[in-house]
Amino acid sequence: MNCSGRAARAALYLCVSTVRQDKAYCASRGYLRVETYIEAGTSKSVPFDIVTVHSFSRFFRDRFELEFYVRRLATNGVRLVSITQEMGDDPMHVMMRQIMALFDEYQSKENAKHVLRALKENARQSFWNGSLPPIGYRVVAAERRGAKVKKKLEINPLHADTVRLIYRLALECAGGRGSMGIKILRPTSTSVASSPATADAWASARSTAS
Repeated sequence: MNCSGRAARAALYLCVSTVRQDKAYCASRGYLRVETYIEAGTSKSVPFDIVTVHSFSRFFRDRFELEFYVRRLATNGVRLVSITQEMGDDPMHVMMRQIMALFDEYQSKENAKHVLRALKENARQSFWNGSLPPIGYRVVAAERRGAKVKKKLEINPLHADTVRLIYRLALECAGGRGSMGIKILRPTSTSVASSPATADAWASARSTAS
């Protein structure tokens, strides 16, 4: 309840994994949930008095940005409430929140440092760190370390000739038309069937580049 005697209106700022906890928290405190924000939030303008988060680090892991938006919310009469780190509004609790934010920022940077170091070491050992492979390559299992499968890149024979052709056209030119002067797309089965000349042109370009 706020000073007017009505239930405080709350906006939930959530990660997907904490939705149930945050809703239960609001219900236990008698907050009236008027809006729910998932991660990036929404542009809808709905008045509320409280923004609930699972922890302050879920709101921001940068102490400056956390304090900036806490104060920005406060200027509009809105409080930021952490479910797992309950704080008051007095100077001591403000100081505690700022100290926790400092540790959250430090921990985030330490985690990033260790992850980057592990990625660099993985790359140094010639293993693939993930994501889609570049054109002309495919990802294959290289070895198993416990439950983890280490992966590497190898040339994809399905696309290798196409990649070589691209580089030849770029480096050596073709037909006197300048770098990448021949703009012929690999024909589809449909286009080959409807126009055999298209397939002949593609074959001619590859022969010239070779």
